Amino acid sequence: MSKTYSFEEAYAKLEEILEKMSKSDVSLDKALSYYEDADKLLALCSQKLEEAEKKIQILTKNRDGSIVVDADNRPLTKDFQPNLDGVLMRDENLN
Repeated sequence: MSKTYSFEEAYAKLEEILEKMSKSDVSLDKALSYYEDADKLLALCSQKLEEAEKKIQILTKNRDGSIVVDADNRPLTKDFQPNLDGVLMRDENLN
């Protein structure tokens, strides 16, 4: 697996591998090869998702929904911090 994939291509390739591995006629050697390729693709997908999360910024808003701006009238932002337990949390620092 020497090709560089986009996230979408890597994900599609993972789906193809899963489909191939689910067939009963796959030899052990071929299954191990698929597993190694899938492991590399999973690492690539994870890396690309982490890179995307680092680029995302969240606009800071007041309670009334208006966007908070700085002294130069530019919107205030904060870095995206994923909540790994899946629960949305209220930012206590907002007005």
